[in-house]
Amino acid sequence: MLVDEIRAALSEREKTDDNWSDGLKRCWERETELLTRDISETIAFFESCSAEEFVMLSEVFDDVSERAQSREFIDCLYRIAEKFPEETEKYHIILCIRFAEEVLGE
Repeated sequence: MLVDEIRAALSEREKTDDNWSDGLKRCWERETELLTRDISETIAFFESCSAEEFVMLSEVFDDVSERAQSREFIDCLYRIAEKFPEETEKYHIILCIRFAEEVLGE
């Protein structure tokens, strides 16, 4: 199931040193691959995710958006940002969403 795969990928990302660029790239690629597999499932995941998961996945919002080209995905991110206002402000999540929105081919 997608939820389990995403959570496993996030667990791997947590274990990856931020200074290990090859490891980070692999984690981000895996997360992006999972989140673009089925955008409806991805949106369902985000609608029930934790604040920590939302923050961690903000690293790949633009990559997911570029591949998926989904306005629904962007709209979902804005809704979830409202759900977690403290984290959204602390980690500048709105900027991540705006970057993701910019790569839409609209």
